[in-house]
Amino acid sequence: MKYIVSIITAFLLLIGFSTKAQETESAPIHTSSWEFTAEKKAQGEYILKFKAKIEPGWKLMAASMGDDEPNSRIVFDSLSDTRVKIQALADVSKPLTAKEPLLDNMEIKYFENAAEITATVKYNTDSVKDLRGTVNYFILKGEEVLPEEVPFTFTADASGNLAGKTGGLEENVAAAAGLKRPTIDLANPIIKVGGIGNEGESSVWLIFVLGFLGGLVALVTPCVFPMIPLTVSFFTKSAQDRKSGIFNASMYGFFIFLIYVLFSLPFHIAGKADSAIFNNISTNVWLNLAFFVVFVVFALSFFGLFEITLPSGLASKADSKANKNSLVGIFFMALTLVVVSFSCTGPIMGSLLAGAGSAAGGANGAWMLTAGMAGFGIALALPFALFALFPNWLNSLPKSGGWLTSVKVVLGFVEVALAIKFLSNADLVTHWGILHRETFFLIWIIIFGLTTAYLFGLIKFPHDSPVKKLGKVRIFFGILFGAFTLYLIPGITNTKYARIRLMSGFAPPMSYSWYGHHTATEKGAVEPDIINEYEKGLALAKEKNMPVLLDFTGWACVNCRNMEENVWTDPEVHSLIKDNYVLISLYTDDRKKLGENDQFLFKSDEGWSKKIVTIGDKYATFQRVNFINQSQPLYVLITPDERLLTLPVAYTPDIQEYSNWLKAGLEGWKKVSNTAQK
Repeated sequence: MKYIVSIITAFLLLIGFSTKAQETESAPIHTSSWEFTAEKKAQGEYILKFKAKIEPGWKLMAASMGDDEPNSRIVFDSLSDTRVKIQALADVSKPLTAKEPLLDNMEIKYFENAAEITATVKYNTDSVKDLRGTVNYFILKGEEVLPEEVPFTFTADASGNLAGKTGGLEENVAAAAGLKRPTIDLANPIIKVGGIGNEGESSVWLIFVLGFLGGLVALVTPCVFPMIPLTVSFFTKSAQDRKSGIFNASMYGFFIFLIYVLFSLPFHIAGKADSAIFNNISTNVWLNLAFFVVFVVFALSFFGLFEITLPSGLASKADSKANKNSLVGIFFMALTLVVVSFSCTGPIMGSLLAGAGSAAGGANGAWMLTAGMAGFGIALALPFALFALFPNWLNSLPKSGGWLTSVKVVLGFVEVALAIKFLSNADLVTHWGILHRETFFLIWIIIFGLTTAYLFGLIKFPHDSPVKKLGKVRIFFGILFGAFTLYLIPGITNTKYARIRLMSGFAPPMSYSWYGHHTATEKGAVEPDIINEYEKGLALAKEKNMPVLLDFTGWACVNCRNMEENVWTDPEVHSLIKDNYVLISLYTDDRKKLGENDQFLFKSDEGWSKKIVTIGDKYATFQRVNFINQSQPLYVLITPDERLLTLPVAYTPDIQEYSNWLKAGLEGWKKVSNTAQK
């Protein structure tokens, strides 16, 4: 399908735009200034004018471009959106038009040097109130297409006139002071126990292993597997001697590995520009929905409805430079393989990137992606080097055939299951209530039940070869998928068996249930009263004279669920938390809006700024400025007057280690209490 590349391009642009939209407060890079004015048209009806000066060489997309194309749009925040309705959006002057090669020769409408867009809006209420939002637009130059945004505010006076200005939110010194707590001193806890060590190191290795496994799966797809004997035979037969043949094949494998590692470099650059980008990727509603759509597209491709391919010209250009007698030529041969095999490796690589992005947090995120891509590249590259060293092994390879198509179909079912996971992330952070825990399990049971039926030949796709006899490998995987399907069934019940350990952190939490929040306790979840507001929890701690367990968590946080369902449920840990601490769980990805008067612009002493619009914005920033950390989970023990009892800890799956840390906090609390009594 020729539009698949456009879909993937739009998806990548959405990643950049969504993460940028959450963190950026500065003016857009490629527009030197914006001006906002308003003209009253009738009672409760206004024409909002948005004027931009554009730097030379850049093209700003027009408002008249389609919704599914690069364009310019006016987006109000949720409070303003309930007050007004946009009746018309228009370009003031006629835009230029041209076919853009970067967008598959799509005809674009754009402005150069200056642009003006108007939005005619009508109030739904009798009184005229302030309006806030952003101008979201795409800007293009050469081979760059960038999504950008600029915030605006229209302030209403007593006469019903609107005055526009740049900047969606004002800096609030008092509110900012409330986020930074001066008594929290990371260098001087009461007891120096805990601390955030190398938790990320193990995660990096885990992502590497997952990437390697993904690469092994990609090897047995129809786009890659047949290439192994052909390529190795070419190198060994065309070389002047066996030594040079082995060297060429080995370099071919190395370049495959290198190309996949290079794919992760842009994330290192993005991570330096915005250290929260990976947390934003994993928790952003629109990105999770985008992952859902893209994974469904990948699955449909694996089911044989169409092929996801890169432009044929790209493969031709790479192949034309492939001079087999030089290292540069071998590099382009490797690049040609990467390009032509994209229809099979793309979905697997996309799954890896999405999963690594979700697991990543803080500055370690880019290295997780690099580790995943390195593992993927090594798995793809190894066969070419190994078979070149031991060419007789080629005779042991199974022949290409219908089994390769079966592999793709099974991967298609897995892609659908992963798509449901990302839809679940979006549902959790927005509390839509469409994918409760049991609904999630029911869908997975259906998906893997169908996979089992397919492997046993009970269902088939039109392009499948007839299954005359079930092979041992097919029977093995059929039994494996069938057993997994049966294992999931208790997840839809209201019993103690509903706590599926292998799915801890992957499925929605037990409290997000068909049967109500209370069932989480009955199924073994931690039962202390959990408070989700910091000030409210702190007040309760002062009233009860108890220390605080501060839990920075997230609705879409896999490791948070693992801790809650596998560590907090341990009898000793459960008792320590329930009987000795006030538990405050702060969701850093909660997308519920704060009240209009509680929204503000936070400016740090280090020079970065953040719009505090949602509950998640507030507590993510609170975590960042006080504990110099942006990954979840993060656990902190403090006194009611906000002194650190111990050093904070992150993901701690070792039950005894976590229990000892909680006990150390109680020792610190006794020291504080004894000192106060004296």
